[in-house]
Amino acid sequence: MLPFFKVLFSKRILINLLLGFSSGLPLLLTLTALQAWMKDEGVDLKTIGLVSLIGLPYTLKFFWAPLFDRYVLTFLGLGRRRGWMITIQILLVLSIAFMSCANPKVSPLMVVLSAIIVTFFSASQDILLDAYRREILSDNELGLGSSVFVNGYRVAMLLSSSGALILADQLHSWPSVYLIMAGFMSVGIIATLIADEPQSEAPPPSTLQEAVVGPFVDYFRRDYAMLILAFILFYKLGDTLASSMSTPFYMDIGFTKTQIGYVVKTFGIGSMLLGTFLGGSLILRLGIYRSLWFFGILQMISILPFSYLSMAGPVISLLIVMVIIENLCFGMGTAAYVALMGSLTNRRFTATQYALLSSLMGVPRVILSAPMGKMAELGGWFWYFILCTLAAIPGLLILLKMRKVLTK
Repeated sequence: MLPFFKVLFSKRILINLLLGFSSGLPLLLTLTALQAWMKDEGVDLKTIGLVSLIGLPYTLKFFWAPLFDRYVLTFLGLGRRRGWMITIQILLVLSIAFMSCANPKVSPLMVVLSAIIVTFFSASQDILLDAYRREILSDNELGLGSSVFVNGYRVAMLLSSSGALILADQLHSWPSVYLIMAGFMSVGIIATLIADEPQSEAPPPSTLQEAVVGPFVDYFRRDYAMLILAFILFYKLGDTLASSMSTPFYMDIGFTKTQIGYVVKTFGIGSMLLGTFLGGSLILRLGIYRSLWFFGILQMISILPFSYLSMAGPVISLLIVMVIIENLCFGMGTAAYVALMGSLTNRRFTATQYALLSSLMGVPRVILSAPMGKMAELGGWFWYFILCTLAAIPGLLILLKMRKVLTK
């Protein structure tokens, strides 16, 4: 166990925890918190609906990721990754502070536009932090490092959602809340300043054209390129489809919104954090390939009991147990999934390739989940969760074919 704790408490792992916090903080400031602010100011629901467009930069971030691979801000003296990281983090602080100056009631569109600017810099920070994490950690540390990063991310999301709502109630001032949140971004700035610059033997792209075209050429030269893309699409399909309709399901079988909020926020998030950490720890011992198998099977099995819950009705004790198990397995699977994506990138094009893979990861959530409400309506909740369980099988079958890729 000593080597595990040596890795866990190493500087680079702890830095990734702080950087994860920095990455997760802005997300819900442009979603949950912003919607609450606009609602408090009496903005109409049609305008509030525009908030959904604010997340587009997270999906499109691979378009400008090559800039971070190609260019180095040498005048800062912080290196290829840290120079960009500190610049984007400062711009992110300023954009959140600027957002606090807007007034949703007087100019709701200006608030939305300022939120899009925040999202752009937030997505840019994600590109850089993903690349940094891949380059600073060795292959066997990727699982634990990624899980620690995700946990920091989740904690920050709690602060910028529930924490922001509580502060807004206490201070009666949303602009003050956003200024406070901008101040919390100093965590990421401090982490970047004390972090070490990754040492890479691979030279950066020499031209912008190479930075744009190179990542694609490099990736698709691989023997199993399409197989890997298919795996990324399907590995977490089952639990993604199940979670996409979880709240309507809970409400439909009789749970109150208070019960749902209490169980999901308390037991769900806590068990997800534990699962992510546990998953990252086990990857150190099992390796990525065996971990993906173990966690993938657990993810699939954890969906099935919800079919039983659909027949049992609103039994709160059952809900607590199932939410804990599902989120624990979800967290473990996410740790292995994120570690895999990091291991697949070429260090010359880390930012661009990771941005591409992580954008692809969101496709099942955005597109494939869309018709699931109709399926639940037609077949009922029992068969819906049977279908979600079966949807996990293709990812495991693809994993079987990926043995040579992941164990070489």
